Amino acid sequence: MSTNNNNHNKLLALGVALIIVVVLLLNSVYFVQEGTRAIKLRFNKVVRDSNNNVVVIQPGIHFKPPFIDSVVNIDARLQTLDDTSDRFLTVEKKDVLIESYVKWKVVDFGKFYTSTGGQFTRANDLLRRKINDRLRSEVGSQTISDIVSGSRSELMSQALDAVNKAEDGALNFGIQVIDVRVVKIELPTEVADSIYQRMRAERQAVAGEHRAQGQEQAQIMRAETDRNITVILSEAQLEAAKIRATADAQANAIYNQTYTQNYELFTFLKNMEAYKTSLAQNNSVLLVNPEKDSFYQFLFNNGISNTNLKPQTGVQVPANALPSNPVSLPATVPATPEQPAQPAAPTETTPATNEQAPAAPAAPATPASPAEPATSPSAP
Repeated sequence: MSTNNNNHNKLLALGVALIIVVVLLLNSVYFVQEGTRAIKLRFNKVVRDSNNNVVVIQPGIHFKPPFIDSVVNIDARLQTLDDTSDRFLTVEKKDVLIESYVKWKVVDFGKFYTSTGGQFTRANDLLRRKINDRLRSEVGSQTISDIVSGSRSELMSQALDAVNKAEDGALNFGIQVIDVRVVKIELPTEVADSIYQRMRAERQAVAGEHRAQGQEQAQIMRAETDRNITVILSEAQLEAAKIRATADAQANAIYNQTYTQNYELFTFLKNMEAYKTSLAQNNSVLLVNPEKDSFYQFLFNNGISNTNLKPQTGVQVPANALPSNPVSLPATVPATPEQPAQPAAPTETTPATNEQAPAAPAAPATPASPAEPATSPSAP
């Protein structure tokens, strides 16, 4: 009986010893995961090395004295602070709403633990206040127009530099801000209306200036075009006058040449043109003197003489060729065709008598008495 009791006591003691060993092992061995760092505490105080630097434990399996040291794990990965939105006052004392987010990470685990106790919620609160203070400082030095129409990247870079490099910046509690991003910039309704009205007025002023410049340029172009048109028309009219003068001179030369070559034929043809013009109207009657008109001499002498086309005396007009009743003339007599100017006939000296030749006949005359168109000619 006593032997059994002794064995039972031995087994119990062995079990207790085994449990103690397991507990000691569990308190002596700890594991640091990848992406985290650990800080060792001894009696709730940060363990430092000989250089008074905080001992940071890297990922892996480590040992520590049981019940004396404790370990605090700190996430070393990149953190995100979302929903950072607040009202900011511009240099014009007007509100503007800015929403942003922040990317940050722990770079000094000892300062981070000392400042925040290793709590990320407290770190986010501290960082949010720092970011808002820097944004408020940057926005307070700018106008609404600069913020709305300006570059967001400049605003973000200024806020980032201010948070990291300031004496009371995020580095003082072991945090480095990697990036500050402005998600949205909004204006309160009352501020937005006034801003839009001012921007609209500025754009309208610029548009009016452009229109005025365009109208000025258009007037200059029109004046230049009108001047060019006037110059071109003047040159064209001058050239046309020169061409007409040349043509008239050539026509006069041709008339003169024709007149000097055969005066009788020239006179006869001009008379025919006058008859043609006068008789162009219907029911026209001509009153002529057959003794003075070469046309009737041509009719009654069976042709024009090759040497002389002077009127023949004693030419009688048949009775049936003249109207028996007098013809009433119209109030207006048709104009006879204009006769070309006749050049002075050259003078010649006969070899026998040395006398000057008779002058050339006068310029061809229109038919002696071209008949005026009658309104109602009488029957013969």
